[in-house]
Amino acid sequence: MGKLIVHQEKVQDIAALIKICPFGAMEEKAGKIEINAACRLCKLCVKRGKGVFEFVEDTIAEIDKSAWRGIAVYVDHVAGKIHPVTYELIGKARELAAKINQPVYAVFLGENINQKAQEILHYGVDKVYVCDKKELRGFNIENYAVAFEAFVDKVKPAVVLVGATPVGRQLAPRVAAHFHTGLTADCTILDIHENTDLVQIRPAFGGNIMAEILTPNHRPQMATVRYKVMDAPKRSEEISGSIEPLELDAAKFTSKVEVLSITKKPREIGIENADVLIVAGRGVKKKEDLKLIRDLAEVLNGDYACTRPLVECGWLEPKRQIGLSGRTVRPKLIITCGVSGSVQFVAGMEHSEKIFAINSDPKASIFKVANYAVVGDLYEIIPQLIDKIKQGREIA
Repeated sequence: MGKLIVHQEKVQDIAALIKICPFGAMEEKAGKIEINAACRLCKLCVKRGKGVFEFVEDTIAEIDKSAWRGIAVYVDHVAGKIHPVTYELIGKARELAAKINQPVYAVFLGENINQKAQEILHYGVDKVYVCDKKELRGFNIENYAVAFEAFVDKVKPAVVLVGATPVGRQLAPRVAAHFHTGLTADCTILDIHENTDLVQIRPAFGGNIMAEILTPNHRPQMATVRYKVMDAPKRSEEISGSIEPLELDAAKFTSKVEVLSITKKPREIGIENADVLIVAGRGVKKKEDLKLIRDLAEVLNGDYACTRPLVECGWLEPKRQIGLSGRTVRPKLIITCGVSGSVQFVAGMEHSEKIFAINSDPKASIFKVANYAVVGDLYEIIPQLIDKIKQGREIA
């Protein structure tokens, strides 16, 4: 980044200079030009301002990257029950670590979790750092942040990966703020350079572009990833790695909040757990036509979902939306009906085992990720598909 400097002594025609800015970021005060908060640093004024404006780059101090080593994964859990996103992140961490020949760590915070930590060793982690304290019984954001920060101070990992769960989305920003480092949320692709710079890729600007984000002058580099975006490694019967106690003085926990109890929500079967999903897009003309989608889901013993526009119209509830602003799914079969295939939607379902797409537009983006593509009117194709499935079952 940088800043604009106005050389007031060179100003001659204030009105003409103010007209240069397309954002209205310049204004006259007491015979001088001032830059206001509307400035986008487009530098147009520098190019056309005849020497009145100068852009000065900030001096960024380079850090010693060699002092930060390893890829760390936060073990997301509730009362010791480990969330599956943890194993997916361990799989990605192992892949990244292999490229730079560095270790993989896991950090496990909670109470009475030492035995549970043994399970992590079945997934190829070099060390599991365990902070087992009564102050960490139940999720207390302040105490968990203190313990997490202590881990980073001690181990100095180059990269920290956190699941984009309700816990992870609270904890990661707090830790990132403590270390004055960057945090990229909901990454869909992660890679790493030889110098340990993490490449964090995620859809941006409403899914219209894929943003490639790097934080080369800050450590640790932090990113959150949703469940079912990465591939989890297979569990090994053999144990590798070791468990390292993360000692922390009880006086460090200064939170005035005490977790008295945890009330579990009734478990509901969501679209994330469906093996077969039928997805309705904008090709569905009216709400009543969703019956076609439900009927197809029923004959396939599956569930149904939708894209964002249908939720915004009030046709289906938000919990049935797929995409970055909805749910991430990974069924064995997904059939999209009238779905165009925006980047944001695809990011929430592209890891499905089989993708079957129906769209009347042969140039629809969804066909780029589909295993099977049918160009045609969903109102003609779906009834035929339902009949064929029923006939096949009768023959069987």
